[in-house]
Amino acid sequence: MVNGSSPTSDTDRRGRSRAGASHASALGGANLNPFGDLHTLQHLSARLARSLRGVFEPLLRQEVRIWAEPLVVQRFADYRAERPDGLTAWVPLAMTPGNGQALLVVDGKFTLELLDIFFGGTGLVPNDMPVEFSPASEAMLGRLAGMIALPMTAAWEPLARVTFAPGKVEANSSMVTGVDGDDPMVITRFGIGKGHGKPVFIDIVYPVAALKPYTPTLTGKVMGAAPDVAWQNGLAKAVMTVTFPVRSVLAEPVISLAKLMSLKEGDVIPITVAADVPVMVANDQLGTGTVGASNGRAAIKLNAFAINPEEFA
Repeated sequence: MVNGSSPTSDTDRRGRSRAGASHASALGGANLNPFGDLHTLQHLSARLARSLRGVFEPLLRQEVRIWAEPLVVQRFADYRAERPDGLTAWVPLAMTPGNGQALLVVDGKFTLELLDIFFGGTGLVPNDMPVEFSPASEAMLGRLAGMIALPMTAAWEPLARVTFAPGKVEANSSMVTGVDGDDPMVITRFGIGKGHGKPVFIDIVYPVAALKPYTPTLTGKVMGAAPDVAWQNGLAKAVMTVTFPVRSVLAEPVISLAKLMSLKEGDVIPITVAADVPVMVANDQLGTGTVGASNGRAAIKLNAFAINPEEFA
């Protein structure tokens, strides 16, 4: 649900309580969020959450629930301070066109769980977490980022043609280039519920600067209005004038290659016309009919429909 409660209680969420995306500027301070209520980006995140099931269910080998948490806008330094201690993966996702980038943020524990399942395990994680990622873990994160980048590109397509490409995995956020602690960020958080266990979360963080080229799209609103009856009637009339090719196959004789090569002008290929012949509209079968004549012209009488003509619309 967009801007609604998630399937988990507040105690299941990471960190302390999070403010909403709409912010009033402090007296003398800069407004972190120039995009207003961010409803458009919230809907985009909800659409992406549905697509992420196709990413995580094969990796976790079980059915999962995935939802988008309400958006938050805060400085990058504050976001890092709210994150729990421990190993965390920071994966840049380059945005093309332009020089912007998003960040995929994944807990190290969840990364090791995915890695163990990938190699045939049950998702066991060592009690003593390592302080850095192994080459196998980095490869797992690169694979995950590449899998997430595809549905991200598809989710953004209705708004803008943006593609995402994963970069080098970092275990230290200060090593991520192009991001400063004072930079305002839009935090999109996704919950992943597995069975009856406690959910895990991944974050996709967009720097406000990277989203500014798309400000008109992100701030645009669809205003409700009464339908224009004249326009609707005109559209209906225009749709009804769309033409479709209608054809029928009377017979499909079969001959050998030798006979085909020996054919000459004047030869006769016998055919048998069935009692009911198919009537096709475009590439779909409308129904069957009988060959006959009408007003002195060859015609086909429709005897049965295979599909309702309204379904073509």
